[in-house]
Amino acid sequence: MPAYLIANIEVTDRAAFERYRAAVPAVIAAHGGRYLVRGGEYRPLEGSLPLKRLVILEFPSMEAAQGFYDSPDYAPLLKLRLDSTASDVVIVEGYAPA
Repeated sequence: MPAYLIANIEVTDRAAFERYRAAVPAVIAAHGGRYLVRGGEYRPLEGSLPLKRLVILEFPSMEAAQGFYDSPDYAPLLKLRLDSTASDVVIVEGYAPA
């Protein structure tokens, strides 16, 4: 069942974040992931969810998403993102109709 990594990112160091943004797509793809949303325009409809830059990645499974996040090839990029943003990140299991 697919899983989704959802990140709400506030960029605090634009130059460092641009290095992250340029390097991370290849690592995501290497773990079977793909972008569904990558920081595009959004329109709030209800509530006050404090979105900044929304990113949604799709992976084949929870294990694949967690494997990406924990991988040695992502580790230096994770550090770069943590140093250049304030972020909220979750992995959520997808829905498969019965």
